[in-house]
Amino acid sequence: MIVVFLSVLIVFIIAGMVLAVMMNTQAERRKRMMNVVQGHTAKHDEKGKKGNLQDQRRHELAKKLKETEGEGKKKDGDTIGDLIMQSGMNFPVRNFWIFSLLFAIAATFIVKLIGQPIYVVVATFFIGFFGIPRFLLKSKAKKRQKKFLEEFADALESMVRLLKAGMPVSEAISMVAREYGGPVGEEMSRIYDQQKIGIPLGEAVLNGAKRMPITEMQMFATAIAIQAQTGSSLSEILENLAAVIRARFQMKRKVNALSSEAKASAGIIGALPLLVLGGMYMTNREYIIVLFEHPTGNVLLAGAAFWMFCGIMVMRQMINFKI
Repeated sequence: MIVVFLSVLIVFIIAGMVLAVMMNTQAERRKRMMNVVQGHTAKHDEKGKKGNLQDQRRHELAKKLKETEGEGKKKDGDTIGDLIMQSGMNFPVRNFWIFSLLFAIAATFIVKLIGQPIYVVVATFFIGFFGIPRFLLKSKAKKRQKKFLEEFADALESMVRLLKAGMPVSEAISMVAREYGGPVGEEMSRIYDQQKIGIPLGEAVLNGAKRMPITEMQMFATAIAIQAQTGSSLSEILENLAAVIRARFQMKRKVNALSSEAKASAGIIGALPLLVLGGMYMTNREYIIVLFEHPTGNVLLAGAAFWMFCGIMVMRQMINFKI
């Protein structure tokens, strides 16, 4: 009884530590983003205050961005419809669930066919229905966001040149949509089409930020909304935003290079138990098969898998740097 109590206590402590690390990481990310928008950088500290008008614009931009973050927090978890929209695909949510059901049935049939226990069959069905299809959809959305971010700074600089040449904002967005392909061209084209059918430009860009929920797109939407309300210089704001995006991209690459050793070590540590288990199964099957056939061995395997999962999640948070 005491062992069970201590095990449950340790599980709750580790879960609390993981949750605290994740909340602290998100808070630091929001703080850095607000500092960027408000202009609290080293360059800003050296130059001092640049005038009441510019400070007021920054304050309005930061306030608007905070309101956008507040709206996003109310819908913290992405629904299936949101993920489909973010991945750039266009099909009903019903089709996704139909595909998930067919995939789960096929995976369950294969697992049952090879003679696995009933709890493995049930777990396979739930993972195949709720887990893998959603994971693939989320991965596609993340890949699209990464590709969008690679070209977004160039698109903003092109828009700045067009605005300085005297072109209206909507026409500049249309030109960028024609010149750029991929996610950037798709999103800019949708924004222009929505604005053309009567939706205000600020609202159309905010809709684009929902389809592409990254910080840089939210900043772009906020800049458009502020410009529409106050009439500030949009070219200057977009030029600064493009510089910030390039600096963030450079910092991400530097962090990835510096943390590559830690990530490799984490991958080796996480894969080592599975490699040892596979090696023992191949060299001395009678010795290791007890874990799979005996009830106590199954409990030990389940406990080992749980603690491995906790350790991998902790290592992931330690090496997952947010820029």
